[in-house]
Amino acid sequence: MRIAVTAQGKTLDSPVDQRFGRAAGFLLVDTETMAFDVLENASGAGGAGIHAAKTVIDAGATAVLTGNCGPNAEQTLRAGGVKLFTGVSGTVAEAVEQFKQGKFVQAQGPNVQPHAGMGL
Repeated sequence: MRIAVTAQGKTLDSPVDQRFGRAAGFLLVDTETMAFDVLENASGAGGAGIHAAKTVIDAGATAVLTGNCGPNAEQTLRAGGVKLFTGVSGTVAEAVEQFKQGKFVQAQGPNVQPHAGMGL
């Protein structure tokens, strides 16, 4: 399974970025091998969440691990068949291991208001 994790850096030791739409980037991680690709996030002035969601959908992610996700991104991910897990912290590697152990509950909707990540 390939999952996208919001990341503040470009390695598995990078902290999970708490913002989805305005994340520094994403690591697309194979949960079996821990091999990963770096996905850049071009978070512009408007529509950052939707753009970020399309990026991970187009990359073939089946799930997203992040700290927070707003309504536009959540709707786009849901429409693309990507499962969302919020409230994630620690390093990317730690988050993937916790995901594999079933420690996260799938989000039933957004956990922040629109544009929440703009001030972070």
